[in-house]
Amino acid sequence: MPIVAGVDSSTQSVKVVLRDADSGELVASTSRPHPDGSEVNPQHWWKALSEALDELSSHKISAISIAGQQHGMIALDKDGAVIRDALLWNDTRSDKAAEDLNREIPDIALRTGSQLVASFTASKVRWLADSEKANANRVAAIALPHDWLSWKLSGAKSIETLFTDRSDASGTGYFDSRKNEYCLDILATAIRTNQEIILPKIIAPNQFGATSTNSIPIAAGAGDNAGAALGLGASLGDLVISLGTSGTAFAISKSSTHDSSGEVAGFADATGNFLPLACTLNAAKIFNTVAKSLSLSFEEFSSLALSAKVGAEGLRIIPHFDGERTPNKPSAKGSFHGITHSNFTKENMARASIEGVIAGMIYAAKAVERQGVSYSRILLIGGAAKNSAVQQISADLFGRTIHIPPIGEYVADGAAKQAAWALSGKDEVPSWSLGEVKEISPKARIDGVIDSYFELISLSR
Repeated sequence: MPIVAGVDSSTQSVKVVLRDADSGELVASTSRPHPDGSEVNPQHWWKALSEALDELSSHKISAISIAGQQHGMIALDKDGAVIRDALLWNDTRSDKAAEDLNREIPDIALRTGSQLVASFTASKVRWLADSEKANANRVAAIALPHDWLSWKLSGAKSIETLFTDRSDASGTGYFDSRKNEYCLDILATAIRTNQEIILPKIIAPNQFGATSTNSIPIAAGAGDNAGAALGLGASLGDLVISLGTSGTAFAISKSSTHDSSGEVAGFADATGNFLPLACTLNAAKIFNTVAKSLSLSFEEFSSLALSAKVGAEGLRIIPHFDGERTPNKPSAKGSFHGITHSNFTKENMARASIEGVIAGMIYAAKAVERQGVSYSRILLIGGAAKNSAVQQISADLFGRTIHIPPIGEYVADGAAKQAAWALSGKDEVPSWSLGEVKEISPKARIDGVIDSYFELISLSR
């Protein structure tokens, strides 16, 4: 019974699962927290991963794969030392840099699948060139969180041995996922120099890129959303709505998308297909903030939301508390609308906060649809997907049956599945049972609610 390890190195924590390579059965798991913020010393991630793997060291691991948060920029010097703290996907200081690059490279969406926003690595590279020129001049290699951790795990010293996969590379803003090659001229434009910069080698999703210091083969890894899709077994015709710190709406597609508006990122998936994705900066954190402000537990918050009328009697909450990415409004603020003496109740505030977040996810899903991507099944995942109020309100507002997979660490599970895939030496992805999928059907009509939210979302600032 070979055991494989799957790692999810996310913004908030690192999670490690051990699974039977043949059946997918869970053997063990653990996690460690990451420091909060949008600018983090990556050594914290390495320490957390090392501690988690040490805890599981009594198990013989036959292969490992690391999935991680996309976009983060880790700048390395010629000796492989980290030059400055990593800028994460949620760091919006590079918003102007993204605008500048989109103007300087008008066909960037056609070439890379995505119009740049602040979260993309290329935007952060330009910010570094403009704001920290001395640091920019030292850059000899640029890595993403998952491939830097894979490199650290291998014990390698040379930056020439960095490796990654096409899914994570497709979030850099300087990678063509149709040709599976970097656009080095875009990178040179971003960093404003002709200095040679080493980028991680792209390897196939079912290949190993290195071995760890204790001789465990290390697979290609993946971006977090591609890892989640792999862990879910998502296939053509599936739309996945993920409600974590941020919210994402992504679908599996046979063809690449190229949205010049910037709302949909044309990512690659971890199998050879594509993963058009729209992301919101505000999801489950909104529920926690509103529940706390009302002095409610999350269970009380959920119960009140379900007791309120659909549409919260006209009360609307636009959840742009941390700015927004879809639509791309990094400086936007959250807001209340339609307040009256009669509707400004705890029940309606709870309901409106959930409706506002789900309306934002529907807005993101519609952006994906506009790229010609169709879907027949909606999967709802993420920490907030466990909540009954979120489940029912999602079904009501989408007006379609929502499918809730069993609770799991989908990103880490996807990484484990990839490690098993590489270990098998086969062309086909392992078929692991996901377990029973719960179905939630709409119960209420929501005439006009989504339209009113879409209007307010478009006007937010």
